Amino acid sequence: MNTLKRQYNLLLKHVSTQHVRQIYNEISWNTRLIGIKGARGVGKTTLMLQRICLAFDNPEKALYVSLDDIWFSSHTLPQLAEQAVAEGITHLFIDEVHRLPGWERQIKNVYDFYPMLNIVFTGSSLLEIDHSIADLSRRCLMYSLPGLSFREYLGFECHDFDKLSLSDILYNHTEIVGRLNSEGTMVKQFAKYLRHGFYPFYKTENETDYLVRVNNMIASVIDYDIPAVENLEYATLIKAKQLLSIFASHSPSPLNAKLTAEMLEVSKNQLIKILSLLDRSQILRLLYYKAERNPKSMVKPQKVLINNASILYALGYADKGKVRESFLASMMAKDHEIAYPLHGDLLVDNRYIFEVGGAKKSFSQIRDLPDSFVVADDIEIGVGNKIPLWLFGFIY
Repeated sequence: MNTLKRQYNLLLKHVSTQHVRQIYNEISWNTRLIGIKGARGVGKTTLMLQRICLAFDNPEKALYVSLDDIWFSSHTLPQLAEQAVAEGITHLFIDEVHRLPGWERQIKNVYDFYPMLNIVFTGSSLLEIDHSIADLSRRCLMYSLPGLSFREYLGFECHDFDKLSLSDILYNHTEIVGRLNSEGTMVKQFAKYLRHGFYPFYKTENETDYLVRVNNMIASVIDYDIPAVENLEYATLIKAKQLLSIFASHSPSPLNAKLTAEMLEVSKNQLIKILSLLDRSQILRLLYYKAERNPKSMVKPQKVLINNASILYALGYADKGKVRESFLASMMAKDHEIAYPLHGDLLVDNRYIFEVGGAKKSFSQIRDLPDSFVVADDIEIGVGNKIPLWLFGFIY
């Protein structure tokens, strides 16, 4: 355990608390068992270490460990808890829980037998976390950490801004932009963010290395995370990568399941299963009609988007139309219900219809529809029901 403590103290020395994610203030940190899930690279480790730095006058009362450490090849979490309690530690911060077989049972045992310990755990394998969390559901308060919003990115780069409600963006956007954007630089900053800003590790990587790292993350999800919960043949995993390339390289359009299945030489049910796994892993984003939003069903999605713009750039298919739709959906999905509309590109909260495009995008496709808006890229300020795309990056 001394090795774990040395590594923990070394990590603490390199943690900055200058910029803290919004979710930090939303977490009920006094809860005895907290889970934080999120895609690889969204900043879960940093969030836990920042909590220790900000909340503990004496950091020896806490201990951070990562379950991919070799120490856990010959030790269990209950053994760690026993030693921690003996040394006066009150809070365990446990990273990468999916690395340890049977992690949910071990955390349950620590929670039940060591009531003096508070536990925060994270997992990057979203499939594994969702697959195993049922045993902890009565004890655990779960949170989801998304990638950086455009607002959070600006906080790292230049200035802190308050988040905006959807209602403010829709109905007060002209006034808001006048306050936010006096120097007219948002479009330029937004273009940088789309290429190189969704994952917080962009701060330590140049653009090329950042995109390589995103690509490696995608490969890890398909090669390791999916097989951990589904007994799929290697050939099926290759088809998952081919499928990802198909949707990255084609313009956003309704899904033709029959044609796509034929291209991959798989059945329709196999296609839908692969799509569901990639959606749950936050590589793709599936859109359904409102009445069909059941992630466990075998109903085909109406439309398939790439989860975020950084993945599109990493895959080398950064068509502007795909980037715009992926960005808007990634921002809205954090706190709002999204679905595929009969008209337009995105239905939000079963009420608002959004048509996404460039600066010259018109209302022709959604004309006369109530609560409909054009969300336009490459404009600094909107007018009426035409709103700048970048402003939706302030939703969280």
